[in-house]
Amino acid sequence: MAAGHDHDHDHAGAHSHVPTTIRHERPLWIAFALTIIVLLVEVGGALLSNSLALLSDAAHMLTDVAALGVSLFAVRMSRRPADARRSYGYARMEAIGALVNGSLLFLVAGYILLEAMQRFRTPEAVASTFMLVVACVGLVANLAAMKLLAAGAGESLNVKGAYLEVWSDMLGSLGVIAGAVLIHFTGWTWVDPVVAVLLGLWVLPRTWILLRQAVHVLMQGVPAGLDVDAVRATMLAVPGVAAVHDLHVWALGSREPILTAHVVLCDGSGGPDAVRTRVAEALHAEFAIEHATLQVEARHCGDEGVHD
Repeated sequence: MAAGHDHDHDHAGAHSHVPTTIRHERPLWIAFALTIIVLLVEVGGALLSNSLALLSDAAHMLTDVAALGVSLFAVRMSRRPADARRSYGYARMEAIGALVNGSLLFLVAGYILLEAMQRFRTPEAVASTFMLVVACVGLVANLAAMKLLAAGAGESLNVKGAYLEVWSDMLGSLGVIAGAVLIHFTGWTWVDPVVAVLLGLWVLPRTWILLRQAVHVLMQGVPAGLDVDAVRATMLAVPGVAAVHDLHVWALGSREPILTAHVVLCDGSGGPDAVRTRVAEALHAEFAIEHATLQVEARHCGDEGVHD
C-alpha cells in the first residue's frame, strides 16, 4: 500500500490553537472585580430591605462571580502547552467552564423558585426605596460588564457562559427596579416573589442551551455550522481522491475544528503528498479547518480487515 499511513497536520501556525478567551482576559478581570463589589452591595441590600427579588439578583450575581472565576481559570489553564499526558493541551477547559457555569445557574434558579413559593404563602414587608437604590447600582455594573464581555461572547463558549450570567443579572436588576417601584406606590409585597419567579423562569431555558452546547463539545460533536456531508463532498471533489472514509470532525473548544479521515487515491493521482496537500488546502479554504490529519491509502484499508 503506497503511503498507507501518511499523516498530514496542516497547521496554519501556532495561533490556530490559541483559545480565543485569552484575548478577552483583561475584560474578564474587570468584570470580575465589578461583580464582586456589586455582589457585596446587593447581599447587604437584600438583608436590610428584606427583598427576595433583590436576594435573587444577588444570588445570580454570586453565580456571576463563580462564572467569571471559572472563565479566568479556564483562560489560564488553556495557556498551558500540550504535554505527554494531554497532547491537545487544555483548550477543552473552555467547554468545562461553560458546563460548570450552566450547572450553577440551574441550582440558583431552583433555589429562588422554592424561596418564592414560601413568600407567596407568607408575604413579608419590603423596604422598597432601599431595594430600588441597590438595584440601580447593580444595573449600572451589569451594563458595564456586558459591554466588556460582548466581543468575546460570540467567539468562546466560556466567555458566552459568563456573558449570559451577566445578561441575566442585567434583566434581573431591571425586574427588581420595576418591582421596587410597584411596591413603593401600591404596597403590593407579592410583586417581590413574582419578580423573583419570572427571573428564574427566564434564565432556565438559556441555561439549558448553554449546557447543551458545552456537552456537545465534550462529546466531540460536529462543530456548529459544519456539515459533514459537505466536508466529504469537498474532499471527494479534490483531483486524485477516489474515496473518503473514517471521516470525523469535532472541536477542542468553541472554534478549534479538528478533522481526521482516510483518503483513498485514484490511479494516476500524482502521489500521496500532492493529494494530501490539495485536500488540506480545500478544507482550509472551504471550512477554515486548520488541523487535518489525513491518512492516504492506495486502496481502502477495509480490504485488510478494517471496516468503515
